[in-house]
Amino acid sequence: MKKILILLLFLALPSVSLYAATDAPKGIIKITPRMAPPLSLENMDGNKFTLSTKNRRWAFVHFWASWCGPCRREMPTIQSLIQDMSKDNIDFFIVNTAESEDTIFNFLGAVAPEVNTLLDRDGLTTELWKPRGLPSTYLVDPNGQIQYVVIGGQDWHKPLYQNFLKQLSTAKTQDQEK
Repeated sequence: MKKILILLLFLALPSVSLYAATDAPKGIIKITPRMAPPLSLENMDGNKFTLSTKNRRWAFVHFWASWCGPCRREMPTIQSLIQDMSKDNIDFFIVNTAESEDTIFNFLGAVAPEVNTLLDRDGLTTELWKPRGLPSTYLVDPNGQIQYVVIGGQDWHKPLYQNFLKQLSTAKTQDQEK
């Protein structure tokens, strides 16, 4: 009976997500995967962006506000991260939570002029995602599952974080391997 149980355990191991084996840097929390809520917002130019599993890419979904001190310190590092990872298999959804376009424009102009944020004008998208505070980041796998959560600001431009994100963006999901 023990041999059968051990054999069953070995057979079940390949179904464990590759993401669980990836060591996350400090501040990035591995969670029990769950489906990401819908996200479809416009940027300041009126272009619509939608989180989708159709393109089979990782998504970095980040919620912020101009009044948030950690957001102010973190935003330049996100700008660097977006620029440094522009050729990697990851999409960036930087979401402002219910502030006016003037407030957003002034804030980004001062701290991260290259960041093109999405506008959650009514705050309903933020409510669906339920961040525990700002800033909050969700790392969504190509199948639309939230795999990691980051609460609070990080130095995203540091190699430790970029290497982690690059590792995720190159890992195959089980659906992609089939």
